[in-house]
Amino acid sequence: MNVKMTIAAASLLSVLSFGAFAADSVNADQAQNMQSIGTVSVSGVSASPMDIKAQLNEKADAQGAKAYRVVEAYMNGNYHATAELYK
Repeated sequence: MNVKMTIAAASLLSVLSFGAFAADSVNADQAQNMQSIGTVSVSGVSASPMDIKAQLNEKADAQGAKAYRVVEAYMNGNYHATAELYK
C-alpha cells in the first residue's frame, strides 16, 4: 500500500507544472544531459501535492537551480518529497 502511495504521489508531482517559477520540473530523460548540483527536501507538509511542488521549486530557486527532478515522494500522514537539482 505504501508503495502505491509513493508512486501515486511521485506521478502527481511530476505531472504538475507552474510556469511562474524560474526552475523547471524535468523528467529522468530530460535530466540526463544536465549537471546535478545537489538535492533539496520538504517534509511535514499537510497540504496538497501542488504545495509540495511549490516548496520544492522555491528551494530549487534559492539554490540557483535551473531545473529539478522529484526523486522521492510519499505520504505518511504528511507529504515528503526530495528533488535532485540541476544547472
